[in-house]
Order: sequence, then C-alpha cells, then structure tokens
Amino acid sequence: MGVAVSFENLSFTYAGAPRPSLSGVSGQVDEGSFVVIMGHEGAGKSTLCYATNALVPRFFRGDYAGRVTVLGTEVAQSRVADMSRQVGLVLQDFEAQLFSTSVELEVAFGLENMCLPREEMEQRIDRYLRFVGLADMRRREPASLSGGQKQRLAIASVLAMEPRVLVMDEPTTDLDPAGREEVLSVADTLRQERRTLLVVDHDPDAAIEADQVWLMREGQIAAQGSPRQVLTDLALLEACGVQPPSTVALFEAMGWPGRPLTVDEAIALIQAHGLARPQPLTLDAAATAAGPAIVEVLDVDHVYPTRSVEALRGVSLRIGQGEFLAIVGQNGSGKTTLAKHLNGLLRPTRGEVLLDGRPLQSIRRTEIAQHVGYVFQNPDHQIFANTVREEVAFGLKMAGLDPQTIEERVAEALAAVGLTGYEEEVPFTLTKGERQRVAVASVLAERPRVIILDEPTTGLDYRHQRSMMEMLRRLHRQGHTVVIITHSMWVAAEYAERMVVMQGGRVLLDAPTRAAFAREDVLAQASLRAPALLRLGNWLGTRALTLADMVEELKAR
Repeated sequence: MGVAVSFENLSFTYAGAPRPSLSGVSGQVDEGSFVVIMGHEGAGKSTLCYATNALVPRFFRGDYAGRVTVLGTEVAQSRVADMSRQVGLVLQDFEAQLFSTSVELEVAFGLENMCLPREEMEQRIDRYLRFVGLADMRRREPASLSGGQKQRLAIASVLAMEPRVLVMDEPTTDLDPAGREEVLSVADTLRQERRTLLVVDHDPDAAIEADQVWLMREGQIAAQGSPRQVLTDLALLEACGVQPPSTVALFEAMGWPGRPLTVDEAIALIQAHGLARPQPLTLDAAATAAGPAIVEVLDVDHVYPTRSVEALRGVSLRIGQGEFLAIVGQNGSGKTTLAKHLNGLLRPTRGEVLLDGRPLQSIRRTEIAQHVGYVFQNPDHQIFANTVREEVAFGLKMAGLDPQTIEERVAEALAAVGLTGYEEEVPFTLTKGERQRVAVASVLAERPRVIILDEPTTGLDYRHQRSMMEMLRRLHRQGHTVVIITHSMWVAAEYAERMVVMQGGRVLLDAPTRAAFAREDVLAQASLRAPALLRLGNWLGTRALTLADMVEELKAR
C-alpha cells in the first residue's frame, strides 16, 4: 500500500495575516485509509484541506513553505483544475459549491467537465443521489432544499466524480444523526476501492471508525494516532478544543477501569467488572408545565407553491412563557418551516398561528419583532452592515427609536453576547462563532420575549458551541423564552427542557427532554439517536441528562 497524501514540514501564512495558519505540519496518509482531522476553530484544519488540491497556494495566496504530494504529484507545482481530478473537496461552506438549477444538473456538472459518456453520467448521478438520500429530488432546485439536503447534494456532486482522494471539511454539520452515519459510511466503500478519505469533524463519534485521528492546535499537529490512542486522552482533547467521548469521560469521572469509545464497549465493561447494576427507568412523559402561552400553532399546514411541497401537515404546538424548547428531526422534516411560522416569516396554507392570543397575520411585522426574534441558520443571510454597531442598531432604527436609546440597547445586546469592544469591527471579518453572536445581538437589541435560533451551533467547534449555548442559558434564566432547531443531540439534552420531534412535516413526539431521549424507538423513526451518554443512561436506568448529574446519581446508588 502506497502513500496517498504526504505533508512535509508544511507552513502557510495567508497574505496580510498576522500569524501562520499552518506551521511545520508533517504527516502521511496511506492509500485506502480513513483519517479524521480535529481541533479548535482556527487550528488550521481547513487550510490543510486546501493544501491537498492546490487551492493553497494557487488560489489562496500567501507565504508557502514545505511540500505536499498527492499520489506522487507535488501539489504546489500543479493547477487546481488538474488536482481536482485526483482530489475531491467538499467545502465547509457547502452552499458556496452549489450553483446549478436542479439537483441532477448539480451532480452532472463535474461529470460533464470530465467528458464522461452520457450513460455513465446517468449511472453515477443515480448511484450517488441514492447514496445521499436525494434520489426523489432530482428535479428540485438546490435553493429549495433544506440546509442538510444542500449539504448532501454538495457531497454527492463530489462523490460522483470518484476522485482517488476525497477531502471533506465538516461534511456533516447540518445532517441528522442517521444522515451523519450514512455519509461517514462512505469510508467503507472507499476502503474497498483503495481510495482515501480525509474528514474534518468536531464530533468524536465521527472518528471512532477512522484509521487515524490527527489533532491540530494553533496550526500544528498536536497528536497523530489510532482513535483509541487519541480519543482517550481527555487532557489533550480539552487542550485542542475537542469534545471528549462521553463514555470515556464517564469512566474516568467514576474511576472505573477501561476507556470505552462506544456504548456497547461501556456496557460490556460494566457487566464484566460489576461496576453498576441497571435499574428500571421511570420518567414522567407528560409535557412540562409552562407559563402562559406566547405562541400557539393551531392545526397548521404549509405548502410551498413554487415546489408543490407539503412541508407541514396538521401541526399544533404551544410555546409557553419561559420555556427552553428544542425542535429536532431529520433533514427536510419541516423544522425550519415551522420556526418561520412562529414570527410570521411564513404564513400557514391552512390553520392559524397566535401571538398572545392574537392572529399573527393581523399584527404588524415591527410589533412581531418586538416579541419574537429569529436568528437564521447561516448568520451571513442576515448580516449586511459595515460595522457591528450598525448591524445591531439596524432594527432599532427601523422601529424609530431615538439615538440615545439605540446606543444603550446596542451596548446592552453586545454585552449580553460577549462582544463589547467589537462595535467598529466589520462583521464579515469575524469568525463564524462571532458572526453568530452578532446575529443574536441584533435580535436581542429589540428585547423580544421569544428568541428562535436555527442551528445555533452549526460550524462551531466544541468550545464555541459551549459558549453559544451557555449564553442562551443565561438569556433563558433572565426570562427569555428560547427555541432552538438543532441536529446536535447533546445540545438538546443538556440545554433544552422540552423536545419536539418532527417527521414528514408532523409532530411525532412532544415531551420533556429526558423522557423524549428514553424513547429510542420513536427517535429512530425520525432518523435520530440519543447521545451516547443517554443511551448508556437508558440501559443503566439513570434520569440524568448531563455527565455531572449522571456521576452524582451513580455514586449515590
């Protein structure tokens, strides 16, 4: 078996950047192997990906030193177009890769440039759209897809070119848990065909089946080794801003022998050593008591007329004052469509939405914004001003507030999201996490009672996910009602009090969070899985939702 990709003392500093993005990176990836690259935001992971297909240094200019070879070809001496035949790259910003007018044309584009026979093109389009679960959407416009479906399409368009080396930069950020497993299962296919896979991911579960895990920190390689070697070093993972596997963290906190990477391993060790005795799990499955209803959704249907897609079917939902609610479900289940009904961005085809008992469609948009704020899945879809101050102040100016009040509200909102001192920064020069906070601040400035966030942690590393969610927890404790749409099950488990599970445009389950995660059969119907810690907790019979609570509960037995 030969070497597919080799990095030899690679360093790169983007033009005008104050510090290098990569510094002395060395490592080899064998043909047919699966490597997962992990690390904090800004560690250099994306830059390393760009260096495999000549985007660095051909497209992104800067100071380049060292050597990268792919299948024996020196990358820096090659054109991006030539390298694209050997290296397929799925960008972190997957929407930037989509431009065609239909799903099948998007997949066909690369194949046409390869001058493949029409019959082979058809076979590949069919094969890879089926692989990513989009076979029934061939005629749809990419813009009409959900975020997760767009991500699947970007992956299919690269897979269809069947490159010898496939590099995917955070390919599963917007996918439901089942979709994540499906996409990562491509590693088995590639291994059989002696093709190579490099994946950047923040989720330790994505790395368990890898041949190697590379940890990056501050532009350097902090560790390289097997998943068992790297993912069981909790101190190193923390230093690199990577979430530790919850089963490993539990065993260490309990002082138990072994460092299991999976729930099955954990159960086997518990049984072998008699570490704990499972108990029946009894939970109250009734919806949690909430304050007076702020928003009520009454038997709502929604059909997108331009696509003839029935996105919501008879949905009813009550959101009470002071709740922290998570809406979860598979890609395309109607989560975002439902959320956009809560503040009038969309109107029901049938049914009604009430705000404080009043029909939403009878209320002026400026008044709705004072009660219900909405943060989009991609913060760049709502950021447009030249400075952070102008961005946060925009809605207040539209509402006709006086300059003094605007200044006070802007300062208050930026303090709440930890961006005091960023007033004159250009929003688009900030990191993804900071832009997300700017978007939240622009909503908070209007002091809404309800804050809705569509995928608030997507694209953020573990540290920034924690930071974002702790900020939302503080706002919730201050009296805000918080509604999040998320594919991150651990986020829903640790922060939401109530969970609404959607499938096919309907509400499949509405229950307190712990009770919802105990219904693994129902979650599976929605292509969801409980986090590893809670699957283990279901077997042990613990009521805990967090690691700390589970340790306390087990030690008290």
